[in-house]
Amino acid sequence: MTTKVNRNIVKIDEDKCNGCGACIISCAEGALQVINGKAKLISDKYCDGLGACLGECPHGAISIEERASEEFDVEAVRHHLEAAEPSSRELPCSCPSTTVEKETANQPSIPGQWPVQLALVPPEAPFLEQADLLLVADCVPFAYGKFHHDLLKDHALLVACPKLDDFQTHLQKLTEILRHSPVKSLTVAHMDVPCCAGLTHMARQAIHLSGREIPLSEITIGIRGDIKRPDAGSVSKLPA
Repeated sequence: MTTKVNRNIVKIDEDKCNGCGACIISCAEGALQVINGKAKLISDKYCDGLGACLGECPHGAISIEERASEEFDVEAVRHHLEAAEPSSRELPCSCPSTTVEKETANQPSIPGQWPVQLALVPPEAPFLEQADLLLVADCVPFAYGKFHHDLLKDHALLVACPKLDDFQTHLQKLTEILRHSPVKSLTVAHMDVPCCAGLTHMARQAIHLSGREIPLSEITIGIRGDIKRPDAGSVSKLPA
């Protein structure tokens, strides 16, 4: 018998849903599918309840409700994603997904995972496993024109603002990520302004609190879009 707990989980209003499939792309766990012209939650255990799909629905058909459901299962999600056959999947318009993949293959501006906001990323998300992690201040992708090509390539992405966001909440989440996911390295990219350097401080604290020794690099972007202090070799070590 499946044990259920009260928790937040996605709810879809089928009267509002037109099956456009925008939410499917934003769900990193593959919990949503378009079935008979409507988006469906195919399994409670695939939904983390964080709502990365909420802002993607143009019709407001998606919300978060609290109800009895299976617990989110990271391992089940991993098996589910590994079992998926990208070449055989179809989009809501019945076009093979390989068509879209070919069209977007040369567009380096698409991140390799969703969500990207630090507050929304589960500490044990599958895309964090053995990842080179890039922690980026909100303004960096706007200031540095070659951000996706030079910095994002081959990295898992986390986005945060050390000034406008809750520092302690972000520190706790980053610590949990580093503690529970076997990331290989952490690179911090921030703007060349005093408040933005707090992101590096957050990263160093999180590494210390995680109890792990993780290579830490820092990249500083000037307000004119130039790299001020690239540092690809520094290592943040735990105090003796």
